[in-house]
Amino acid sequence: MSQTLRLAVAQSTVPQDPSDRDGLRKSGSEIRALMREASAAGARLVQLPEGAITYPDKYAVASDGDGGLGEADWSRAAWDVIREEAEAVADLAGALGIWTVFGSIHRLSGAHRPHNSLYVVSDRGELVGRYDKRYLSHSEISYLYTPGVSPLVFEVDGFRFGCVLCIEVNFPELFAEYESLDVDCVLASVMVDDLPRSFVAQAYGTLYNYWVAYSVPAQFSATAPAGLVAPGGRWIARADSDGRPGLAVAELVRDAPDPDIDVAVRLARPWRRTAGAGLYGPHVVHGDPRSDTRTAF
Repeated sequence: MSQTLRLAVAQSTVPQDPSDRDGLRKSGSEIRALMREASAAGARLVQLPEGAITYPDKYAVASDGDGGLGEADWSRAAWDVIREEAEAVADLAGALGIWTVFGSIHRLSGAHRPHNSLYVVSDRGELVGRYDKRYLSHSEISYLYTPGVSPLVFEVDGFRFGCVLCIEVNFPELFAEYESLDVDCVLASVMVDDLPRSFVAQAYGTLYNYWVAYSVPAQFSATAPAGLVAPGGRWIARADSDGRPGLAVAELVRDAPDPDIDVAVRLARPWRRTAGAGLYGPHVVHGDPRSDTRTAF
């Protein structure tokens, strides 16, 4: 089993009009440029934001056409271009030999709303997994998307990865679930301009003692740039906060010499599991009134 994996966490410019064919092609081209940059930096995996190909603005696809909200009219989306760009990303992943995780909308059959998804493409250019966002915002569940139902775990060089999308950072139960699934790193891809959310994502590195990768749109990077949190909660890489596309590149190292990472991985994570599995039960005193000091000195 490998002890080290180099990860590139990207911030790319996320377009919000799924009918803008030129805009979709531009976002696909930018994704592929970042993939080449990540490959040149020696990364085995590159992660991109929620909706990297497109994250539709709720008003851009509203069916009423008068600037108000309503059920999305998904016939406005240039589905053929979205698919072409996703396939081009997969082809390049195979050519570069780099795992690639990127967000987009995933079309469903019939009149069903699409999923808001993360695609997982292997270093052979094969689509090997898709994570469908499970916890949706009020607007997303009311007008836009079909929710997903399952976590997604995939493995690269012996490292296990889980996936969450944007508002799901605010649901600790998902991160606890991935701890129980024994992941080494959670990939959190967002489409939000929100500094506190990056703090919450960072906190999971402390709580669960795994790596947390935080990918954001480039246009929001001045607030909270893309980066990687190590077990224990320290940022070990951040992209530039200049509003431009870029990468944060760092290594996941199981036997890291950094004391905080070593303690988190080797000691704190196993101890947390032991503590949660009934460690304290045998030490609790039951049935002796003299031991009850809650109402007396």
